[in-house]
Amino acid sequence: MNFLEGEVLLFDKGLTWTSFDIVNKVRYLIKKQLNIKNIKVGHAGTLDPLATGLLIVCTGKKTKMIDTYQAQTKEYVATLKIGATTPSFDRESEEDSFFSTVHITKELIQKVLAQFIGEQDQLPPIFSAKKIDGKKAYEIARKGKEFELKPNRIVIYELELVSYQPPLLGIRVVCGKGTYIRSLARDIGVALNSGAYLHDLRRTKIGEYLVENAYEILEFEKIIKNLQPT
Repeated sequence: MNFLEGEVLLFDKGLTWTSFDIVNKVRYLIKKQLNIKNIKVGHAGTLDPLATGLLIVCTGKKTKMIDTYQAQTKEYVATLKIGATTPSFDRESEEDSFFSTVHITKELIQKVLAQFIGEQDQLPPIFSAKKIDGKKAYEIARKGKEFELKPNRIVIYELELVSYQPPLLGIRVVCGKGTYIRSLARDIGVALNSGAYLHDLRRTKIGEYLVENAYEILEFEKIIKNLQPT
């Protein structure tokens, strides 16, 4: 591996790790083991701490290609909890509203999911990294301040019902850049005339890169400790 010339590394991000935790760990391991003073390391698309799955990390000169990877289509497997909502649209915050689900059937779900296929405007969660006057939205939201976010133009290519065992709904999503699965969960709940939030999320694919080919961070640590310093 030549980290200065550039490597494209695939990681299976664990639960509660942030994307920057992975980047910082990779940078630390490279610098410590290979006696490299400075090296660029970056990721191609944030995964929330409560999400798991594929994270692309680029080093050295390959960091110039990060935008290319960010622009590629992504596949997710998600579990939604139907009948309740949270302020963050996921499990980061407590349930705050509750709704009936007695009218929801698999047939209704499939009909609703079909409505989300294609190009559309999507409102990002207030608990997101979107910038508001130079500050991240989640930093403002956690202080209880009110603000407005502008919608993103996104594309959803595939949206498939995987399972429905009330109150949990499993879906598979193939989407373009800038799509928030948390927002999609919220919007599906509204379209079902109920409520929903993201319970679990796993990114399984970015372009042609698969999570099955990714490193666990501890596995990568063992590999790099066997490399010789330059």
